[in-house]
Amino acid sequence: MPRLRVQELFSSIAESHPQNCAWRQPVSFDVAPGECLCLHGPSGAGKTLLLRAAADLDRSTGSAWLDDVERQALPAHEWRRRVAYLPAESAWWFERMGEHFSTLDPDWLQSLALDPRMLTQRVEDLSTGERQRFALLRSLIQQPGALLLDEPTASLDAPNTRRVEQLVTRWRDRHGIAVVWVSHDAAQRRRLTQPQGPLQGPLQGRQLRFAGGRLLPPGTRP
Repeated sequence: MPRLRVQELFSSIAESHPQNCAWRQPVSFDVAPGECLCLHGPSGAGKTLLLRAAADLDRSTGSAWLDDVERQALPAHEWRRRVAYLPAESAWWFERMGEHFSTLDPDWLQSLALDPRMLTQRVEDLSTGERQRFALLRSLIQQPGALLLDEPTASLDAPNTRRVEQLVTRWRDRHGIAVVWVSHDAAQRRRLTQPQGPLQGPLQGRQLRFAGGRLLPPGTRP
């Protein structure tokens, strides 16, 4: 079961464009196997850049480890498979949704209220929320050791938000993956991290606020 460790990470984009981002210094954090770390903070704090840097999608300084494997020891595509980043709106390469999947468990579709017939539809004909749920399944099929979720339910209604939360929680409990979840929804963060919450797994989750270029416990001023 992999642990995600980030040490002195700093995005080159944040460093070169300080007028657009409040992230000013390297940050470090780790996420235990099966743990969900919820991040929140003001717009422009650098949350998306932090996740993209950890996934090796943008240039950065510092290091990231998945257990004893350092990201620089792997080709970029292999690190990104192991440390999967899911943005709020994902990119698609083929015309029809089903072309993005070699196999897909019908139970997964059912768990996210996705009709199998959607696989024959053009991507552009699906709603933003439907595409986002398919994007989550596309990430999970890769069997990542860590999952970085950037507001994955921002475009979903309440029932589908719960479905995504439940699927990710079941997946991390079963496979012991480390999850980092960016969310502006305080109620959602409580559901995902409270020890007695309905979505809490074997390990307690945590919340950290990203503000003033630092990762802070809830209620702490930058």
